[in-house]
Amino acid sequence: MFLPQPETNAGRAALDALLKAPRQAMAAFDFDGTLAPIVADPRASAPYPGIVEKVVDLAGLLGSIAVVTGRPAETAVHLGGLDRVPGITVLGHYGAERWADGRVVAAPAPPGVDVVREELPGLLDRLEAPEGTWIEDKGRSLAVHTRRTADPDGALALLAPALGALAERADLRVEPGRMVIELRPQDVDKGSALTALVAETGPRTLLYAGDDLGDLPAFEAVVALRSQGIEGINVCSSSEEATAVAKAADLVVPGPAGLAELLDLLIDALHGSPRG
Repeated sequence: MFLPQPETNAGRAALDALLKAPRQAMAAFDFDGTLAPIVADPRASAPYPGIVEKVVDLAGLLGSIAVVTGRPAETAVHLGGLDRVPGITVLGHYGAERWADGRVVAAPAPPGVDVVREELPGLLDRLEAPEGTWIEDKGRSLAVHTRRTADPDGALALLAPALGALAERADLRVEPGRMVIELRPQDVDKGSALTALVAETGPRTLLYAGDDLGDLPAFEAVVALRSQGIEGINVCSSSEEATAVAKAADLVVPGPAGLAELLDLLIDALHGSPRG
């Protein structure tokens, strides 16, 4: 197999630039749905088999590697074994936390998180949330999952208005996702986190891979950075649950398995030995 080509001119230009000057490139990845398959219980998440090893190999070829996730940074590191990746930076909680060299740096959580933590269980009870609805407390945010319910989309539709109202009262924002609604701080997103990291590390080429609506700000950041002379390619780890992300991407791969194959082919191409 040969390295797949992006569908857009900008994506193709970025891939060519990455192959020509890999030490001037950064590769950044979402975690859930991208490096790791989506599972019913996020606490049981694990990377797609062999994909972290491919990221390790890629770290030896590129200038920098990052993971940008909505999870707490340490949680992603622990679940993914990401401390195996040399020099990796993990931006957690959409950029509010940073893990590097075994140390986490984070700003204090806004007071609205405590408001939501206190009120959310009672709100779900009053709404008679369907059986299987559950709350994930991420420390700096709270997420309401409906994947385990009989009708996940219907459950989200039932809960969304009240969750939006609660978020507004607590001065938080609502982050919709794949069978989940997250209530989180206003002042961070993956786009601003990625932009700040690029400004700090100075790559000339950027690859970002994500799968969900929360990754769209990062995709938009990649597009905006092109105007600053930074070549960029957006890769969607696709699913039928987030088609808007695929539409915004330069290259679409079939989920974490497809991303693992892409990384394998990219590593071969960087070594100058494409398979075929």
